[in-house]
Amino acid sequence: MTVTGPDFFSLQVRDLDRAAGFYETHLGLRRLPVAPPHAVVFGTATIPFAVREPVPGMDLDAISPQPGAGVALWLHADDAQALHDRLVAADVPIVTEPFDGPFGRTFALSDPDGYTITVHDKA
Repeated sequence: MTVTGPDFFSLQVRDLDRAAGFYETHLGLRRLPVAPPHAVVFGTATIPFAVREPVPGMDLDAISPQPGAGVALWLHADDAQALHDRLVAADVPIVTEPFDGPFGRTFALSDPDGYTITVHDKA
């Protein structure tokens, strides 16, 4: 028996409604109709993605002001530059300005909890 690869990932967030709203409004993700009460799951391809309340006993503020430090989370977009421009217009913090690299047009943003999310558009 072997592991076949990532199957699901979620970010623990301070305010579930705020985080879910950010990913819906600014990144265009759509909620799945069924999710546990402590999470919002989005219908993403190829792996489901969710934001969720911290697990019991987890204090995100005690760990770091920037959760996920050391973790690289990459999301694919159809048009990274257009998404970047829309995020800038909405005053979403941009961590790395767009550049062309091996993964196409690429940039990084900061979500409301301080997670750095890299977006690229190479299929």
